[in-house]
Order: sequence, then C-alpha cells, then structure tokens
Amino acid sequence: MGKVIVKKLKIKTCHGVNDFEKVKPQLFEFSAEVGCDFYAAAREDDISLTVSYAKVSKLITAVATGQVYDLIETLACRCAEAILDAFPQAVSARVRVDKPHAPVKAKFSSMAAEVFLKRERVFLSLGSSLGDKKAYLDFAVKRLSSVHGITLKKVSSYIETPPYGGVAGNTFLNACAEIETYLPPHALLCELQKIEQEGERTRELRWGDRTLDIDIIFYGRQIICDDVLTVPHADYANRAFVLAPLAQIAPSFICPLSGKTVAAMYGELCGD
Repeated sequence: MGKVIVKKLKIKTCHGVNDFEKVKPQLFEFSAEVGCDFYAAAREDDISLTVSYAKVSKLITAVATGQVYDLIETLACRCAEAILDAFPQAVSARVRVDKPHAPVKAKFSSMAAEVFLKRERVFLSLGSSLGDKKAYLDFAVKRLSSVHGITLKKVSSYIETPPYGGVAGNTFLNACAEIETYLPPHALLCELQKIEQEGERTRELRWGDRTLDIDIIFYGRQIICDDVLTVPHADYANRAFVLAPLAQIAPSFICPLSGKTVAAMYGELCGD
C-alpha cells in the first residue's frame, strides 16, 4: 500500500462564515494523501493504474471554487469525497485545508481542518414484519444504492423467520447486504435511519413489529461501543435470522470479537 500526496496546493477562493469572506477571495492551502496500491502502476510505469496527483489537484480546485462553504470542515470533507468518488482504486483520502489569513484576532501561522475517509466493507441486516414485507426490503435495497458514499455489493436471498425477543408477533422477512462505504459509522447510521423513516418505520415498542429495520452488523474490523452505536451488533451471534443470510454472502468473514468466521458461528448456532 502506498500514498499519492499533494502538499499545500494554493487556491484563492471564498469560504467562511462572515459575509465578506463569501465575496472577497483569500488564500487557502490544500494537502491530500490518497491511500492506494500502486504496485502495478510502478511495475508497468502506467499512470492509468494509479491515482493521478494532477487529477487530484484539479478535483480539489473544482470543489474549492465551485461552491462557497461556511466551514473549512465542510470543504475538507467535500474534497475527500470527490477524490474517493473519482478513484475507485483509492482506499482512503486524508485532506487538510489551511486558512492562513483567517479573520481571527490572534497571532498564528494558519487555521486548519483535516478529515480522513476510508472505504470499509460493511454488512447490514434488513428485516420487515409488517405490511408488504418484500416491498419494504426491496425499497431498502434500492435506497441503499442511491446514497452518496455507498456502493451496494451483494444482497442475500430473503428468508422468512419467526419473531425474536418475545415482543413482535408476526413472522419476519430478513436479508443481509454487503456494502462498501466511506461514510463514517455514525454518519452511516444516520443514513440508515433515514431509510427506515422513509420506509414508514415507527419506534413505539422495542423489538416490536416494524415495517423496516436496518442494523449494522460489521463495519470493517472496527469495534464500536458508545451510547448510540454498538458494532459488531450486540446480539447478532445469537440470531439465526442474521447469520443465515450473512453466511450466504460472507461465510469467510471473521468477526473481530470472536475471531470466528460467519460460517463457523452459524454452524455452532445450528448445532452442527
């Protein structure tokens, strides 16, 4: 793995929360590190097999001059997203935006914001127990494909399962999906909750029947536990309705907590 690096690209443009900053250009400096495997490019000496720093510079310039943002945080994020959108072979993008002439009454060399985005392999569990269950799952799959920053890779077959947890009364239709995304975990969660809401999801009773449920089972190899999100999903290993469709699309994926493959965990749950 290597990096293609652009350092201190100087662009005069307008960004800032003050009205005068939106119309009077000032100097900004942009630096980017794009993670990519350029072994093949180096072996063949072929620019088409790597990330072009000239194109990265043009992308940053286009973002920086195409729209006015209040925050350099937003500017950095938009640049990183543009890079990852343009280069499917790029694994990650780190972008720093420096504002050397920020209107701050203090002595400083620069004010800056930096963002790091990385593509991750993510697995989701989808379920429905109300209304036209297949239609709700179809809707979720279609919407996942339309979210900027998400690429849908695989979807399991839909399986009918009994209710779990002792609250819901209807049978469920369940599936699992593999996506690739550079959205950070909590940003991804927000997008999934939007899809649930669009799918007429209500949250009146925990574990009750619902039109649409989308859970993050794995987010790469990350382990997350806070007040909002737990990954790997807290109870997935005990849920056949998760492991059965997950074993269809990712049998060899290794859980970062147990160190076991999905196929092995599903076999243990089934008593094999």
